[in-house]
Amino acid sequence: MSGVLSEKVVAFAHSQRVGHLATVDGDGRPHVVPVCFAVHGGDVYTPLDVKPKRVAPLRLRRVRNLLGHPDVCLVVDRYDEDWTRLAWVQLRGRAGLVDDPAERGAAIAALRARYPQYRNAALESCPLIRVSVTQVVAWAAAGTL
Repeated sequence: MSGVLSEKVVAFAHSQRVGHLATVDGDGRPHVVPVCFAVHGGDVYTPLDVKPKRVAPLRLRRVRNLLGHPDVCLVVDRYDEDWTRLAWVQLRGRAGLVDDPAERGAAIAALRARYPQYRNAALESCPLIRVSVTQVVAWAAAGTL
């Protein structure tokens, strides 16, 4: 595990099903999309999976943005009507596409372990984003994160 990601932060992130990946385009305009993700080996992985897309996966705005400006932020939060349970983490880092077969295989295994929907999905043929986390910002109403 990376020295940046504590076990508590990873446990919190994995206790939530969705994150929100923020990228920025060449004109400084932000773009945020909900994503499925898994933390593995201190990095965060999110696939450009087989759900319907308006354009080819490598033409998605998040991919174009991160290829031009790799600084990204993944926000994972917990909302509860009991506001003493509110919490969030920002996982800030640099993103890129994963080409290495061994890294891809390990990340896909982590994604499949986390999301049953991916167990039969053809993730091997899908682009995969890695966020190498460089900074964590965390907050919890109860102060325990």
